[in-house]
Amino acid sequence: MKRRLAREIAISSLYQMEMNEVTAAEAVDMLMEELREDNELGADPKEARSTDDFARELVHGVLERKQAIDGMLQQFLTGWQVDRLSRVDRQVLRLACYEMVFRSDVPPKAAINEAIELAKHFGTDESGKFVNGVLGKLLQEIDELKA
Repeated sequence: MKRRLAREIAISSLYQMEMNEVTAAEAVDMLMEELREDNELGADPKEARSTDDFARELVHGVLERKQAIDGMLQQFLTGWQVDRLSRVDRQVLRLACYEMVFRSDVPPKAAINEAIELAKHFGTDESGKFVNGVLGKLLQEIDELKA
């Protein structure tokens, strides 16, 4: 649950940063404060610290490698441009690509499954299928991308 929640916070933070031009710290702080006070997500308050740390790692990791991630994604977006995607789909794909290519603690297939669920949760009815298709293509080239 901690990692799923951290991914939800990371997607929401990346989205907020793009929409409202806030910093990564401001976006995550706002969502973590909401988590602690309102707990609308039903999280265990004891897990808040580790969730906070992992969410920040994800957000910073995506931001630090955003240009490389977008370049990788562009290879697998048949007929699309990264900047023309819905904001939600773009953030979900960026996070999944970051976890698949730049992190060794997340199996690529697990990152894909998480991304599909996040896309369904935050996006449209078609988001899960779209994300699955793009990340499935990326998975086929994962060894080359990691090199």
